[in-house]
Amino acid sequence: QAEKEITPDEFYLSVTINEKDSKGKISIQTQERAMLDALKKLGVDTQKQLRVVDMSSEYFKKGNALAWKQFQLKLNTPEQVAQVFGSLNDLGISNVSMEKVTHSQLDQYKNEVRIAAMKSAQANAQTLAGAIGQKAGKCFYIYDSNNDVVPYYGNVFMARSMKAAVANDAAEAAGLDFKTIKLKYSIQAKFVLE
Repeated sequence: QAEKEITPDEFYLSVTINEKDSKGKISIQTQERAMLDALKKLGVDTQKQLRVVDMSSEYFKKGNALAWKQFQLKLNTPEQVAQVFGSLNDLGISNVSMEKVTHSQLDQYKNEVRIAAMKSAQANAQTLAGAIGQKAGKCFYIYDSNNDVVPYYGNVFMARSMKAAVANDAAEAAGLDFKTIKLKYSIQAKFVLE
């Protein structure tokens, strides 16, 4: 077995703007422009980091139905997450939630941990073979059942909820902590005894 904890560097937020929040008084377009301006002021590259996920169509509005638009926003630091939550909250955009927390090099780290697990299996085999005056030779069997294992993220937030962070002042909100991502893999291997 081997394991590694990594600090996340990709945070995906789901942001929904909705005419319902303003009781139909502020259009989707006005809310979207305000959101884009606020994000740009925070240094977010909206062309690369923000994408539309879903929306209602103005053409299909019937009666008193209200329009809405959902976005996915990718951020790279907990400080950005806290700033964006605070800024959007100030604009009256309260339908913001954490969608996913991950790492940009997650696949590379997964492979590193699997390799470490294999090396651990070999070291254990050498130790146990040495106890009976033998050596572990060539490996003739490897079973890796970890191909589709999802990393353990635990609870995304460690110290306090996002609402609490938004309610605190900016300096304290910038200290928002996220749990590390824990990668843990097991390898089963068999070696020839020499």
